[in-house]
Amino acid sequence: MSAPFENTAILCGEYRQPRQMLAHQEYDGHKSIHDDEMAEDLGFSGAPIEGPTHFSQFVPILYEVFGNAWFERGCISAHYQNMVVDGEEVRAFARQPAEGATSAEIWAEKRDGTPVLMGTASVGPDYGKTELDRRLARLRPSDQLVILSELEVGQQGAGNPEKVIMGFDQHLGNQYPFTLNEKLKAITEPSPWYTKEGGVLSPWGRAVIPLEMISCLTEYTIGKAKFRIKTPSVGLFADQQIKLVKGPLFVNHPYELEREIIALSESRRTESNWVRTRVLDGETRELAAEVILNYAILKDSYHRPNINTHGPAASQKETGQGEYSFLAGIG
Repeated sequence: MSAPFENTAILCGEYRQPRQMLAHQEYDGHKSIHDDEMAEDLGFSGAPIEGPTHFSQFVPILYEVFGNAWFERGCISAHYQNMVVDGEEVRAFARQPAEGATSAEIWAEKRDGTPVLMGTASVGPDYGKTELDRRLARLRPSDQLVILSELEVGQQGAGNPEKVIMGFDQHLGNQYPFTLNEKLKAITEPSPWYTKEGGVLSPWGRAVIPLEMISCLTEYTIGKAKFRIKTPSVGLFADQQIKLVKGPLFVNHPYELEREIIALSESRRTESNWVRTRVLDGETRELAAEVILNYAILKDSYHRPNINTHGPAASQKETGQGEYSFLAGIG
């Protein structure tokens, strides 16, 4: 685990071209924001690469700063600023923390300087004030929600606990139409620690789930939570935090997920459902990690006539005052 860094107070990796792997993602019987036609219809220049893909570019930098503790107790907390499409180059940065400090400022940019994300990275047990801590503290309750009007702060996932596991060749359904092995062929920052062969040589003697794939682990069963949203509508990840408490998370190891809605908010363009997912070790029931995700639903997508809602997920819908679906992973 190493990367070239400039010898200054700012550490940076190389420019990378992250790959789009959700072009065929489906939920609620229609394509997602990661489909070119869908993205362009909603006013975007192209289908965005899923946000957590960019987290991999920070791993060598943060390993350089924090060592093995990054894999065991690391926390990345980010606000996604601008979308990246397949073929664009991205570079990750971190500001060198002061000696003895456990938190660093991070950001990523395209080659032309367009910001991609901003946030913090830290290691526990004292993670400090994270980017999402600050953003959640600034939220104001909204009483104007339409798409998310059926949801409540404090609402627990109906599927708690959801049993999950990630194998090398395990398909994660329509929401994540690729396997871990397929991701490892495209990942921007490969490591032998992520592989079946090299994992046994990691400090933990087992293959480690890459940071960006923790998002897939915690999202591929989100439909079981039955967080009802009005449809048709399309969303994207706007803010995300992955905090390892007793890590790393391992390939082929059982975990259980407990979900809770911790905030509801809106902006001019979106309605947001903030969900905290606790990742428990499936064998010991100890807290292994925690993920906070802001699912931002685009207001302009609600009841847009060309969003097809007749597909494999149509059986999930309920009729009544409107059509509903159970919140699915949207990347």
